Amino acid sequence: MTETEVAAGGTTGAAGRQPGAILLIGLLLIAAFVVILNETILSVALPTLMVDLGITAATAQWLTSGFLLTMAIVIPTTGFVLQRFSLRAIYIAAMALFTAGTLIAALAPGFEVLLVARVVQAVGTALMIPLLMTTILTVVPAESRGRTMGLVSIVISVAPAIGPTVSGLILQSLSWRAMFWIVLPIAVAVLILGGIFVRNVTEPRKAHLDYVSVPLAALGFGGLVYGLSSIGESASGHAPVPPLVSLAVGAVALALFVVRQLKLVGRGRALLDLRTFAVGPFRLAVALMGSLMLTLFGALIVLPIYLQNVLGEDVLTTGLVLLPGGLVMGLLAPFVGALFDRWGARPLVLPGTIALSAGVWVLATLDEHSSIGLVITAHVIVSAGISCGLTPLMTSALGALPPELYSHGSATVSTVQQVAGAAGTALFITMMTRGTESALRDGTEAVAATAAGVHTAFLVAGVLSLVLVAAAALVRSPAKVVAG
Repeated sequence: MTETEVAAGGTTGAAGRQPGAILLIGLLLIAAFVVILNETILSVALPTLMVDLGITAATAQWLTSGFLLTMAIVIPTTGFVLQRFSLRAIYIAAMALFTAGTLIAALAPGFEVLLVARVVQAVGTALMIPLLMTTILTVVPAESRGRTMGLVSIVISVAPAIGPTVSGLILQSLSWRAMFWIVLPIAVAVLILGGIFVRNVTEPRKAHLDYVSVPLAALGFGGLVYGLSSIGESASGHAPVPPLVSLAVGAVALALFVVRQLKLVGRGRALLDLRTFAVGPFRLAVALMGSLMLTLFGALIVLPIYLQNVLGEDVLTTGLVLLPGGLVMGLLAPFVGALFDRWGARPLVLPGTIALSAGVWVLATLDEHSSIGLVITAHVIVSAGISCGLTPLMTSALGALPPELYSHGSATVSTVQQVAGAAGTALFITMMTRGTESALRDGTEAVAATAAGVHTAFLVAGVLSLVLVAAAALVRSPAKVVAG
């Protein structure tokens, strides 16, 4: 038996059926849901924060994209962290950081401190997601991973999807600070429960942290996402650094990061083992997952602005409009996971991406006269499409890897998801800002100009979704890939 099998209490199949493993995964799922919920909990509050803190939409979106960007910088190091430290120690550190960030956010006097608090929250969240995935790969037998990953999909996709609803309900009668005060005792409870019940299923082993790779990863991922976000700010004349400079620095740093990882992998010292991308099913699935997360986070940042600034709805209505989509994702995820265990990925991913594309093109028709019913319908279609694609892609990607690459595969998947989410937020806001500014220059009144900006954002997303459908047609089930 391997080291992880011994630590888990036998074979991975046996561990997957042990009550202790069920309790462990349950606690990790709850903790992950709590921390990931905060990725988008501020999206509905952005118009309120813009007024309260005196900031622009392009600046306000950093409270979401900064959260995702921090995760994208930290997650590449989790391959090392998961090997070097015990599961229990990582869990406690992650929840302690998230809890501290939540407290700082609740007390923040202005935008700068609030952004710092979001960064601290994000560090804890970044540790939790790969920890959850690696634990599942360790203790759950392969034939049941689809069902379990369906639960993970609920956490990764539904938590961000219902974040706007939760914040809308809170903001209806309370200030934006209440969002953090309400989450704080839940985070404390999850931290305490984890400290009592979480036990180790893996044993730490000696691992090396490459101190050159860490800043390269930060500059690479950070530069790219900052550059994308700055395009939106530059449209309003507020970009402190030219977007092309940030994008160029990010691209160069990321290229150097990749070269260094390839050089270090032979010595077993790579920060992120990129041999995962040598596995064809993993490579394709990760690219498709990134596209799904880009669309999800982009829509979740633009739709609240559209509902409030164009249709004139309040925060509660905005949250409720987005709720059906989140519920659909949550209800579909377990069924999709079970179907994946029977059918494989392609029969689910291809229809899912087609539904996603159809929904995005409907959103591209929105204007100042559109009905709430149309918004709900389109958002539900998009959410259903994402749900049908995310679980099969995530399961087939990680299931295609050898066990020694599980931790690095989990870190890679999580990194791509968060970079894509940050890029989606930046891209949609950028396109919306550009479209709005163009309409204003043509003499369009403010509400109609914002609607034009929303149309531009979803039009670009619609074109990208067609590429996604074409790529989804190439997906094969893991069994077929191995057999071939």
